[in-house]
Amino acid sequence: MSQQEHRRSSQLSNSLSSSNGQLRADEPDPEVVVLRRRRFTAAYKQRILAEAEACTERGELGALLRREGLYSSHLTRWREQRRAGQLEPQKRGRKANSRAAEVARLQRENERLKAQLERAELIIDTQKKLCQLFNLPSEPEDESE
Repeated sequence: MSQQEHRRSSQLSNSLSSSNGQLRADEPDPEVVVLRRRRFTAAYKQRILAEAEACTERGELGALLRREGLYSSHLTRWREQRRAGQLEPQKRGRKANSRAAEVARLQRENERLKAQLERAELIIDTQKKLCQLFNLPSEPEDESE
């Protein structure tokens, strides 16, 4: 037996359990399939519900469910969602918070007004300095006196 063949046979015998010939737990099984949760779009749900309601013959509904790989509980749940108005396409992600949008708008407006006030104070200070430079009264005198 060559050295390569000896190594292969020892690897195979090390990976097999001595009791039943199955792979040991420390070796990953190459045939393991990871299942993912199915997600159905609102349009798909509506289409299937329409098809289900159109089924009139005996066994037609079961054939539809088998063809689509669905359970009758899917139809039940989707009908409840349709009655509650939740079967419409929904936007993904975080839901918009109207209060947060209002706070953000007010914060932007506050920053804009602060900048405007700063410019106005700078103009007023400049006018006061010019009045002092030319010896003009900084405050208008009341003419009624």
